[in-house]
Amino acid sequence: MESDVKKKRGRRRLVARVGELEHGTTKKFHLKCQGNTIEALLVSYEGHLYAYVNRCRHISLSMDWVDNHFFTEDRRYLICANHGATYEPTTGECVWGPCFGAFLQGVPLKIAGGEIFAFCPED
Repeated sequence: MESDVKKKRGRRRLVARVGELEHGTTKKFHLKCQGNTIEALLVSYEGHLYAYVNRCRHISLSMDWVDNHFFTEDRRYLICANHGATYEPTTGECVWGPCFGAFLQGVPLKIAGGEIFAFCPED
């Protein structure tokens, strides 16, 4: 049991501090998961934080237009630069485009002491 707790702690990563991101902004970060490095994004939307693996569900490519820009111009949706797949920021669901109905892979978050920690996503 104790070794399971240590493994989980080892997989967490401090990715931001509370209040660091304004509405409609993102921050990329990396997680080391099972020997692989995963690029992910922290999303601030309507006062809440979400995190997703930075891989489009249409074709497994990074989604940002330019480094760390994921939102549509009106800051309503996340959008993939490659083929325009458009995602709901609160759920990661593709609401328009070639992967309609698919979901971005979520990254678990925990907020403690004003710090935001990310954990490796489940396989």
